[in-house]
Amino acid sequence: MAAYIFRRILLMIPTLLGIMLVTFVIVQFAPGGPVDKVIAQLTGTDVSATSRISGGGSDFQGQPGGGGQPGAGGDSGNKYRGAQGLDPEFIKKLEKQFGFDKPAPERFALMLWNYIRFDFGESYYRNISVLDLIKEKLPVSISLGLWLTLLGYAVSIPLGIHKAVKDGSRFDIWTSAVLAIGYAIPSFLFAVMLIVLFAGGSFWQLFPLRGLTSDNFATLSVAGKIADYFWHLVLPITAMAIGHFTSSAMLVKNSFLDEIRKQYVTTARMKGLSEGAVLYGHVFRNAMLLVIAGFPGAFIGAFFGGSVLIETIFSLDGIGLLGFQSVVDRDYPVVFATLFIFSIVGLVVSLISDLMYTWIDPRIDFESREV
Repeated sequence: MAAYIFRRILLMIPTLLGIMLVTFVIVQFAPGGPVDKVIAQLTGTDVSATSRISGGGSDFQGQPGGGGQPGAGGDSGNKYRGAQGLDPEFIKKLEKQFGFDKPAPERFALMLWNYIRFDFGESYYRNISVLDLIKEKLPVSISLGLWLTLLGYAVSIPLGIHKAVKDGSRFDIWTSAVLAIGYAIPSFLFAVMLIVLFAGGSFWQLFPLRGLTSDNFATLSVAGKIADYFWHLVLPITAMAIGHFTSSAMLVKNSFLDEIRKQYVTTARMKGLSEGAVLYGHVFRNAMLLVIAGFPGAFIGAFFGGSVLIETIFSLDGIGLLGFQSVVDRDYPVVFATLFIFSIVGLVVSLISDLMYTWIDPRIDFESREV
């Protein structure tokens, strides 16, 4: 097992390098960039709703090696749209400030060297280091990802088991219909419906509309803080969980149905074992192999993706919203740093998921497997 883990860790290095390289190359050909954005602000042509730029070029703190921009370096007089009439020296100063005065290979090498040392620089448009910015957004994303995953498993596992036992019954049919309808409704639309119904839209004012905590959170008791925290999470978690239940419940049901139809289950029943002993003593561990082993991946999926609209609707400033705004604003240090960190986490979680197979079923041996 140790040899397998070591091989997987070594494989992470070229994988991570490939992810960063492909993304960096794509960025080189992406239209716009930090310098273009500053020029658009100065000339009054930037209409981005998410832009956080204000003031002149001296307000921007660029970090070398933070990303790419088409044609960075060289003659700066003609390569930026809307730069006509601006002092070429000012344009060169902007390029140097954002790190675009160096060739692309040098910027990429410098970025990797900094990232290996976990030096992610500062955001272009916020007076804060990228690492501190990510730490600031983590509580929201961890809250959404953790509780969504736990709630999804707590509901979908018993529901999926019962659907498998009652396969083809009325319960199975109507629950499948409800899950299908819930899966078909976009989470953001369901979020709007919840706000209208329960957050003072047109009916009841039962839950808060925005934020993760109340304004008086610091003055509350420990029990009050816990209650206030979960009170704010009810609507966003509910909105995100609708589609999550469907896929998880159907996975559990299909896994149990596959195991129930196998010969060892028939043999166990012929030996006189009760249905409960057969279901939970023999079927459960084998059927839940894929489900439980996929828990780390499910958490990371809920943590990283699918929450941008929910965070926007409920004014939850998390990693999802940060990533979206950074891409729109061409805040390359934030974009590449989050990509680097998330890629490492994703690769580690993939390894943990494989190792969980051996914890659930010791018969699985990765030691003899080729990576």
